[in-house]
Amino acid sequence: MVSNINSKAVSSHRRLWTKSRIHNLLTDILIYTFLTVIALTCVLPFIHVFSKSISNEAYVIANKIVLLPKGFTLDAYKKIFADLSIIKSLCVSITVTIAFTVLGMIITIFAAYPLSRKSLKGRSVLTFLFMFTMYFSSGIIPEYLLINELNLLDTWWAMVLPLAFSPYNLLIMKTTLQSNISDSLIESAVIDGAGQFRILRSIVIPLSKPIIATLSLFYAVGRWNAYQDALFYIKQNTDLRPLQLKLYYLVVAATESFQAVAEGSAQFTNPEVLKASCIMFATIPIICIYPFVQKYFVQGTMIGAVKG
Repeated sequence: MVSNINSKAVSSHRRLWTKSRIHNLLTDILIYTFLTVIALTCVLPFIHVFSKSISNEAYVIANKIVLLPKGFTLDAYKKIFADLSIIKSLCVSITVTIAFTVLGMIITIFAAYPLSRKSLKGRSVLTFLFMFTMYFSSGIIPEYLLINELNLLDTWWAMVLPLAFSPYNLLIMKTTLQSNISDSLIESAVIDGAGQFRILRSIVIPLSKPIIATLSLFYAVGRWNAYQDALFYIKQNTDLRPLQLKLYYLVVAATESFQAVAEGSAQFTNPEVLKASCIMFATIPIICIYPFVQKYFVQGTMIGAVKG
């Protein structure tokens, strides 16, 4: 009798274990399928653009390029590198991106740290004023007139100063400092005689490396991809045109030439192929940098997501 009861219990336990295992397996399959679909939506367009950039123009015009290149050729990239000013524009973009990122992070840290401390009087009002600028903008024309009045047209600062501060990044930094830098830690440093700049340098910044790396990546990618401000503010001094603006003019010139070309004249690179090669040329530098900050980026985006 006892043996029958034990055997039934064992069989029941095995059934429950089997059902649980099947349920976990199905859950894992659904999760991995969902993540695979999301990953493909990010990767496949990139592969498509890369394939177009190294394919023969005839296949691109016929819309026969999906994922694999056809008629391998590097004519579009040769056209890009044939213009020596591209290298100069690349140096301009690198210099502007570095200066923009460093200045943006300095402003963000120096503004977020005092706003994160409860001892600052009126910090709620100041935070609201910063947040207010996220919902209302003066527009392109007032901004252009302001840059003109400040004599910043056709200068490096026209591409650095206007967007060097982001209220969105400020709020992220402020929230992170509030949740990760305890008041007791700051008070202990004050009792030991440390000033606010010493606290910021020796305590706050070392403990905030993940979010600093994350926001630095936000600033750098935003500045690297931007070209509209340079299109408005850099007119006469062509030596200051960043890479994205230079590639924009290159694509425009190729489009006009391709449309106006007559029979028997010189061959021009198809604009679609040139656009794809320009996208790759401008994207690869950021892709090369991202692996070095990926660890901090993941930590920074997860800050505050899990409480424990």
